Amino acid sequence: MASVTRGLSFGLVIRSLLIGWAAGARSSLGPGAPTLTGARRRTLRLGAGVGIVGELIGDKLPTAPSRLDHGGAQLRAVAGALGASALARRASAHPVLPALAGAAAGFASAHAGASWRAWAASRMPDWQAALLEDAVALGAAALACLPGRRGV
Repeated sequence: MASVTRGLSFGLVIRSLLIGWAAGARSSLGPGAPTLTGARRRTLRLGAGVGIVGELIGDKLPTAPSRLDHGGAQLRAVAGALGASALARRASAHPVLPALAGAAAGFASAHAGASWRAWAASRMPDWQAALLEDAVALGAAALACLPGRRGV
Protein backbone atom coordinates (compact mmCIF):
# COMPACT_ATOMS: atom_id res chain seq x y z
CA MET A 1 0.00 0.00 0.00
CA ALA A 2 1.35 3.40 -1.02
CA SER A 3 1.90 5.99 1.65
CA VAL A 4 -0.41 9.02 1.45
CA THR A 5 2.63 11.24 1.95
CA ARG A 6 4.56 9.77 -1.01
CA GLY A 7 6.02 12.68 -2.99
CA LEU A 8 4.25 15.23 -0.80
CA SER A 9 6.02 18.55 -0.33
CA PHE A 10 5.16 21.81 1.34
CA GLY A 11 5.13 23.48 -2.08
CA LEU A 12 2.59 20.99 -3.41
CA VAL A 13 0.29 21.61 -0.45
CA ILE A 14 0.53 25.39 -1.01
CA ARG A 15 -0.18 24.94 -4.74
CA SER A 16 -3.14 22.69 -3.82
CA LEU A 17 -4.53 25.39 -1.55
CA LEU A 18 -4.06 27.98 -4.31
CA ILE A 19 -5.81 25.93 -6.98
CA GLY A 20 -8.61 25.21 -4.51
CA TRP A 21 -8.96 28.91 -3.74
CA ALA A 22 -9.12 29.67 -7.46
CA ALA A 23 -11.78 26.97 -7.94
CA GLY A 24 -13.87 28.48 -5.16
CA ALA A 25 -13.97 31.72 -7.13
CA ARG A 26 -14.27 30.26 -10.64
CA SER A 27 -14.98 26.53 -10.58
CA SER A 28 -13.57 25.93 -14.06
CA LEU A 29 -10.11 26.96 -12.82
CA GLY A 30 -9.87 23.89 -10.55
CA PRO A 31 -9.54 21.25 -13.26
CA GLY A 32 -9.05 23.75 -16.09
CA ALA A 33 -5.88 25.56 -15.05
CA PRO A 34 -3.76 22.40 -14.59
CA THR A 35 -5.11 21.07 -17.89
CA LEU A 36 -4.46 24.34 -19.70
CA THR A 37 -0.90 24.54 -18.42
CA GLY A 38 0.07 20.90 -18.41
CA ALA A 39 -1.87 18.74 -20.85
CA ARG A 40 0.06 17.50 -23.85
CA ARG A 41 -2.98 17.28 -26.12
CA ARG A 42 -3.92 20.53 -27.78
CA THR A 43 -7.63 19.68 -27.77
CA LEU A 44 -7.60 19.29 -23.98
CA ARG A 45 -5.86 22.64 -23.54
CA LEU A 46 -8.31 24.29 -25.93
CA GLY A 47 -11.32 22.82 -24.11
CA ALA A 48 -9.97 23.97 -20.76
CA GLY A 49 -9.36 27.47 -22.10
CA VAL A 50 -12.85 27.72 -23.58
CA GLY A 51 -14.40 26.54 -20.31
CA ILE A 52 -12.45 29.08 -18.27
CA VAL A 53 -13.22 31.99 -20.60
CA GLY A 54 -16.89 30.96 -20.70
CA GLU A 55 -17.16 31.06 -16.93
CA LEU A 56 -15.29 34.35 -16.69
CA ILE A 57 -17.81 35.90 -19.10
CA GLY A 58 -20.86 34.14 -17.68
CA ASP A 59 -20.13 35.32 -14.16
CA LYS A 60 -20.68 38.92 -15.24
CA LEU A 61 -24.22 38.30 -16.51
CA PRO A 62 -27.02 39.62 -14.30
CA THR A 63 -28.71 36.20 -14.46
CA ALA A 64 -25.71 34.38 -12.97
CA PRO A 65 -26.80 32.65 -9.75
CA SER A 66 -24.92 32.82 -6.48
CA ARG A 67 -22.03 30.39 -6.24
CA LEU A 68 -23.66 29.07 -3.07
CA ASP A 69 -26.97 28.12 -4.72
CA HIS A 70 -27.80 24.46 -5.38
CA GLY A 71 -24.76 22.98 -3.63
CA GLY A 72 -22.37 25.36 -5.38
CA ALA A 73 -19.84 25.44 -2.53
CA GLN A 74 -19.63 21.64 -2.56
CA LEU A 75 -19.18 21.62 -6.34
CA ARG A 76 -16.36 24.13 -6.02
CA ALA A 77 -14.77 21.95 -3.35
CA VAL A 78 -14.84 19.06 -5.83
CA ALA A 79 -13.31 21.31 -8.51
CA GLY A 80 -10.53 22.25 -6.06
CA ALA A 81 -9.91 18.59 -5.27
CA LEU A 82 -9.71 17.72 -8.98
CA GLY A 83 -7.25 20.52 -9.64
CA ALA A 84 -5.09 19.57 -6.66
CA SER A 85 -5.12 15.92 -7.74
CA ALA A 86 -3.86 16.97 -11.17
CA LEU A 87 -1.05 18.94 -9.54
CA ALA A 88 -0.19 15.91 -7.39
CA ARG A 89 0.00 13.71 -10.52
CA ARG A 90 2.44 16.20 -12.06
CA ALA A 91 4.62 15.86 -8.97
CA SER A 92 4.24 12.05 -8.89
CA ALA A 93 2.78 12.46 -5.41
CA HIS A 94 -0.06 10.60 -3.73
CA PRO A 95 -3.17 12.74 -4.38
CA VAL A 96 -5.15 12.29 -1.14
CA LEU A 97 -3.69 15.10 0.98
CA PRO A 98 -3.44 17.61 -1.89
CA ALA A 99 -7.05 16.81 -2.87
CA LEU A 100 -8.22 17.41 0.70
CA ALA A 101 -6.35 20.73 0.79
CA GLY A 102 -7.82 21.75 -2.58
CA ALA A 103 -11.33 20.79 -1.50
CA ALA A 104 -11.10 22.70 1.78
CA ALA A 105 -9.76 25.79 0.04
CA GLY A 106 -12.43 25.58 -2.67
CA PHE A 107 -15.22 25.37 -0.10
CA ALA A 108 -13.78 28.24 1.98
CA SER A 109 -13.16 30.38 -1.10
CA ALA A 110 -16.72 29.93 -2.35
CA HIS A 111 -18.05 31.32 0.93
CA ALA A 112 -15.40 34.06 1.15
CA GLY A 113 -16.06 35.11 -2.44
CA ALA A 114 -19.81 35.32 -1.87
CA SER A 115 -19.17 37.45 1.22
CA TRP A 116 -16.75 39.66 -0.73
CA ARG A 117 -19.30 40.23 -3.50
CA ALA A 118 -22.01 41.11 -0.95
CA TRP A 119 -19.65 43.55 0.80
CA ALA A 120 -18.49 45.06 -2.50
CA ALA A 121 -22.04 45.47 -3.84
CA SER A 122 -22.56 48.71 -1.92
CA ARG A 123 -19.12 50.06 -2.79
CA MET A 124 -18.71 49.47 -6.53
CA PRO A 125 -20.55 48.10 -9.55
CA ASP A 126 -20.85 44.30 -9.46
CA TRP A 127 -18.85 43.87 -12.67
CA GLN A 128 -15.90 45.67 -11.09
CA ALA A 129 -16.02 43.43 -8.03
CA ALA A 130 -16.23 40.42 -10.35
CA LEU A 131 -13.17 41.59 -12.30
CA LEU A 132 -11.17 42.03 -9.10
CA GLU A 133 -12.21 38.55 -8.04
CA ASP A 134 -11.21 37.22 -11.48
CA ALA A 135 -7.76 38.76 -11.07
CA VAL A 136 -7.24 37.10 -7.69
CA ALA A 137 -8.52 33.74 -8.93
CA LEU A 138 -6.42 33.81 -12.11
CA GLY A 139 -3.36 34.85 -10.11
CA ALA A 140 -3.85 32.01 -7.63
CA ALA A 141 -4.33 29.52 -10.48
CA ALA A 142 -1.24 30.81 -12.26
CA LEU A 143 0.88 30.49 -9.12
CA ALA A 144 -0.45 26.99 -8.52
CA CYS A 145 0.39 25.91 -12.08
CA LEU A 146 3.71 27.71 -12.52
CA PRO A 147 5.49 26.90 -15.78
CA GLY A 148 8.13 24.25 -15.53
CA ARG A 149 5.96 21.79 -13.68
CA ARG A 150 5.89 18.34 -15.22
CA GLY A 151 3.05 17.80 -17.70
CA VAL A 152 -0.03 15.75 -16.96
